[in-house]
Amino acid sequence: MDAITAEQAAEAAKGLTFEKVWAALMESGERMEEMQKQMQELNEQTKKKMEESQEETRKIVAELSKNIGGLGNSLGRLTETLFSANLWKKFNELGYPFTKQGPHVKFFKDKKVLAEADFMLENGEYAMPVEVKTELTTEDVKEHLQRIEAIRWYFDERGDKRKLVGAVAGGVVSENVLNYAQKQGLYVIVQTGDSVEIADIPSDFKAREW
Repeated sequence: MDAITAEQAAEAAKGLTFEKVWAALMESGERMEEMQKQMQELNEQTKKKMEESQEETRKIVAELSKNIGGLGNSLGRLTETLFSANLWKKFNELGYPFTKQGPHVKFFKDKKVLAEADFMLENGEYAMPVEVKTELTTEDVKEHLQRIEAIRWYFDERGDKRKLVGAVAGGVVSENVLNYAQKQGLYVIVQTGDSVEIADIPSDFKAREW
Protein backbone atom coordinates (compact mmCIF):
# COMPACT_ATOMS: atom_id res chain seq x y z
CA MET A 1 0.00 0.00 0.00
CA ASP A 2 1.37 3.44 -0.95
CA ALA A 3 2.24 5.82 1.87
CA ILE A 4 0.02 8.87 2.22
CA THR A 5 1.32 12.41 2.49
CA ALA A 6 0.72 14.75 5.37
CA GLU A 7 -1.59 16.75 3.13
CA GLN A 8 -3.63 13.66 2.31
CA ALA A 9 -3.86 12.77 6.01
CA ALA A 10 -4.97 16.25 6.86
CA GLU A 11 -7.59 16.14 4.11
CA ALA A 12 -8.90 12.81 5.43
CA ALA A 13 -9.16 14.23 8.90
CA LYS A 14 -11.39 17.06 7.74
CA GLY A 15 -14.91 16.65 8.97
CA LEU A 16 -13.88 14.36 11.83
CA THR A 17 -14.99 15.58 15.19
CA PHE A 18 -14.50 14.20 18.69
CA GLU A 19 -18.15 13.19 18.76
CA LYS A 20 -17.80 11.19 15.53
CA VAL A 21 -14.65 9.46 16.72
CA TRP A 22 -16.25 8.67 20.08
CA ALA A 23 -19.39 7.34 18.38
CA ALA A 24 -17.25 5.11 16.17
CA LEU A 25 -15.38 3.80 19.19
CA MET A 26 -18.61 3.17 21.06
CA GLU A 27 -20.08 1.33 18.08
CA SER A 28 -16.96 -0.79 17.83
CA GLY A 29 -17.18 -1.57 21.55
CA GLU A 30 -20.84 -2.54 21.26
CA ARG A 31 -20.04 -4.85 18.37
CA MET A 32 -17.24 -6.44 20.40
CA GLU A 33 -19.57 -6.86 23.37
CA GLU A 34 -22.23 -8.41 21.13
CA MET A 35 -19.67 -10.82 19.69
CA GLN A 36 -18.54 -11.80 23.20
CA LYS A 37 -22.14 -12.35 24.22
CA GLN A 38 -22.76 -14.54 21.18
CA MET A 39 -19.59 -16.54 21.93
CA GLN A 40 -20.69 -17.02 25.53
CA GLU A 41 -24.13 -18.22 24.43
CA LEU A 42 -22.53 -20.60 21.96
CA ASN A 43 -20.22 -21.99 24.65
CA GLU A 44 -23.16 -22.48 27.02
CA GLN A 45 -25.19 -24.25 24.32
CA THR A 46 -22.23 -26.49 23.46
CA LYS A 47 -21.64 -27.30 27.14
CA LYS A 48 -25.32 -28.09 27.64
CA LYS A 49 -25.40 -30.40 24.63
CA MET A 50 -22.25 -32.18 25.83
CA GLU A 51 -23.74 -32.66 29.30
CA GLU A 52 -26.98 -33.97 27.79
CA SER A 53 -24.98 -36.33 25.56
CA GLN A 54 -22.93 -37.57 28.52
CA GLU A 55 -26.06 -38.11 30.60
CA GLU A 56 -27.67 -40.04 27.76
CA THR A 57 -24.53 -42.15 27.43
CA ARG A 58 -24.57 -42.89 31.18
CA LYS A 59 -28.20 -43.97 30.94
CA ILE A 60 -27.45 -46.27 28.00
CA VAL A 61 -24.47 -47.84 29.80
CA ALA A 62 -26.51 -48.29 32.98
CA GLU A 63 -29.34 -49.93 31.07
CA LEU A 64 -26.95 -52.26 29.24
CA SER A 65 -25.28 -53.22 32.51
CA LYS A 66 -28.67 -53.92 34.06
CA ASN A 67 -29.76 -56.07 31.12
CA ILE A 68 -26.48 -57.97 30.99
CA GLY A 69 -26.60 -58.53 34.74
CA GLY A 70 -30.18 -59.70 34.52
CA LEU A 71 -29.29 -62.08 31.72
CA GLY A 72 -26.45 -63.50 33.80
CA ASN A 73 -28.76 -63.98 36.77
CA SER A 74 -31.36 -65.67 34.59
CA LEU A 75 -28.80 -68.06 33.15
CA GLY A 76 -27.56 -68.82 36.65
CA ARG A 77 -31.06 -69.59 37.91
CA LEU A 78 -31.76 -71.72 34.85
CA THR A 79 -28.56 -73.71 35.43
CA GLU A 80 -29.39 -74.24 39.10
CA THR A 81 -32.89 -75.41 38.21
CA LEU A 82 -31.47 -77.87 35.72
CA PHE A 83 -29.20 -79.41 38.36
CA SER A 84 -31.66 -79.30 41.23
CA ALA A 85 -34.03 -82.11 40.23
CA ASN A 86 -33.42 -85.05 42.59
CA LEU A 87 -29.74 -84.25 42.78
CA TRP A 88 -29.44 -86.18 46.02
CA LYS A 89 -30.58 -89.43 44.38
CA LYS A 90 -27.57 -89.45 42.05
CA PHE A 91 -25.24 -90.04 44.99
CA ASN A 92 -27.11 -93.00 46.49
CA GLU A 93 -25.15 -95.61 44.56
CA LEU A 94 -21.89 -93.93 45.58
CA GLY A 95 -22.58 -94.58 49.24
CA TYR A 96 -24.18 -91.28 50.18
CA PRO A 97 -27.84 -91.95 51.01
CA PHE A 98 -28.80 -88.31 51.37
CA THR A 99 -32.23 -87.65 52.81
CA LYS A 100 -32.32 -83.87 52.53
CA GLN A 101 -31.58 -81.35 49.79
CA GLY A 102 -31.76 -77.59 50.37
CA PRO A 103 -31.10 -74.68 47.97
CA HIS A 104 -29.10 -71.57 48.83
CA VAL A 105 -28.11 -72.64 52.33
CA LYS A 106 -26.33 -69.85 54.22
CA PHE A 107 -23.92 -70.14 57.13
CA PHE A 108 -23.42 -67.16 59.42
CA LYS A 109 -20.66 -65.84 61.63
CA ASP A 110 -21.37 -62.79 63.82
CA LYS A 111 -24.59 -62.18 61.88
CA LYS A 112 -22.65 -62.00 58.58
CA VAL A 113 -22.75 -64.59 55.83
CA LEU A 114 -19.71 -66.81 56.22
CA ALA A 115 -20.52 -69.06 53.27
CA GLU A 116 -23.41 -70.01 51.00
CA ALA A 117 -23.92 -73.27 49.14
CA ASP A 118 -26.07 -73.40 46.01
CA PHE A 119 -27.28 -76.78 47.27
CA MET A 120 -26.67 -78.68 50.48
CA LEU A 121 -27.18 -82.47 50.46
CA GLU A 122 -27.39 -84.01 53.92
CA ASN A 123 -27.97 -87.07 56.05
CA GLY A 124 -26.93 -88.07 59.56
CA GLU A 125 -23.36 -88.90 58.53
CA TYR A 126 -22.48 -86.64 55.61
CA ALA A 127 -23.14 -83.15 54.29
CA MET A 128 -22.25 -82.13 50.74
CA PRO A 129 -22.08 -78.47 49.65
CA VAL A 130 -22.60 -78.21 45.90
CA GLU A 131 -21.55 -75.20 43.81
CA VAL A 132 -23.34 -74.75 40.46
CA LYS A 133 -22.04 -72.60 37.60
CA THR A 134 -23.21 -71.99 34.05
CA GLU A 135 -19.59 -72.52 32.99
CA LEU A 136 -17.35 -74.03 35.64
CA THR A 137 -13.80 -72.69 35.91
CA THR A 138 -10.71 -73.64 37.88
CA GLU A 139 -11.18 -70.49 39.97
CA ASP A 140 -14.72 -71.65 40.85
CA VAL A 141 -13.28 -74.93 42.08
CA LYS A 142 -10.69 -73.14 44.24
CA GLU A 143 -13.37 -70.89 45.73
CA HIS A 144 -15.54 -73.90 46.52
CA LEU A 145 -12.67 -75.56 48.39
CA GLN A 146 -12.39 -72.43 50.52
CA ARG A 147 -16.17 -72.44 51.00
CA ILE A 148 -16.07 -76.00 52.31
CA GLU A 149 -13.30 -75.05 54.75
CA ALA A 150 -15.54 -72.25 56.07
CA ILE A 151 -18.49 -74.60 56.42
CA ARG A 152 -16.27 -77.08 58.26
CA TRP A 153 -15.43 -74.33 60.76
CA TYR A 154 -19.14 -73.55 61.11
CA PHE A 155 -19.93 -77.21 61.82
CA ASP A 156 -17.11 -77.51 64.37
CA GLU A 157 -18.30 -74.41 66.22
CA ARG A 158 -21.66 -76.09 66.70
CA GLY A 159 -20.38 -79.54 67.51
CA ASP A 160 -21.62 -80.98 64.21
CA LYS A 161 -19.38 -84.02 63.66
CA ARG A 162 -20.72 -84.98 60.25
CA LYS A 163 -18.17 -85.44 57.47
CA LEU A 164 -18.12 -82.95 54.64
CA VAL A 165 -17.63 -83.95 51.01
CA GLY A 166 -17.84 -81.57 48.10
CA ALA A 167 -19.21 -81.40 44.57
CA VAL A 168 -19.20 -78.86 41.75
CA ALA A 169 -21.54 -78.70 38.78
CA GLY A 170 -21.52 -76.87 35.48
CA GLY A 171 -23.52 -76.55 32.30
CA VAL A 172 -20.15 -76.33 30.57
CA VAL A 173 -17.13 -78.11 32.07
CA SER A 174 -13.87 -78.36 30.16
CA GLU A 175 -11.66 -81.42 30.42
CA ASN A 176 -8.98 -79.44 32.27
CA VAL A 177 -11.43 -78.16 34.88
CA LEU A 178 -12.96 -81.63 35.29
CA ASN A 179 -9.56 -83.18 35.91
CA TYR A 180 -8.54 -80.42 38.31
CA ALA A 181 -11.73 -80.72 40.39
CA GLN A 182 -11.44 -84.48 40.65
CA LYS A 183 -7.78 -84.24 41.68
CA GLN A 184 -8.95 -82.00 44.53
CA GLY A 185 -11.27 -84.80 45.66
CA LEU A 186 -14.50 -83.17 44.45
CA TYR A 187 -17.30 -84.87 42.59
CA VAL A 188 -18.22 -83.20 39.31
CA ILE A 189 -21.76 -83.08 37.97
CA VAL A 190 -22.17 -82.39 34.26
CA GLN A 191 -24.99 -81.88 31.81
CA THR A 192 -25.78 -84.82 29.53
CA GLY A 193 -28.46 -83.97 27.01
CA ASP A 194 -31.69 -83.21 28.84
CA SER A 195 -30.38 -84.46 32.17
CA VAL A 196 -27.36 -84.21 34.47
CA GLU A 197 -25.07 -86.92 35.72
CA ILE A 198 -22.04 -87.38 37.92
CA ALA A 199 -19.01 -87.29 35.62
CA ASP A 200 -17.11 -90.53 35.10
CA ILE A 201 -14.94 -91.10 38.12
CA PRO A 202 -11.27 -92.08 37.54
CA SER A 203 -10.11 -95.37 39.07
CA ASP A 204 -7.69 -93.53 41.35
CA PHE A 205 -10.25 -91.00 42.52
CA LYS A 206 -10.61 -90.55 46.25
CA ALA A 207 -13.27 -88.23 47.56
CA ARG A 208 -11.85 -85.70 49.98
CA GLU A 209 -13.44 -85.51 53.39
CA TRP A 210 -13.34 -82.54 55.73
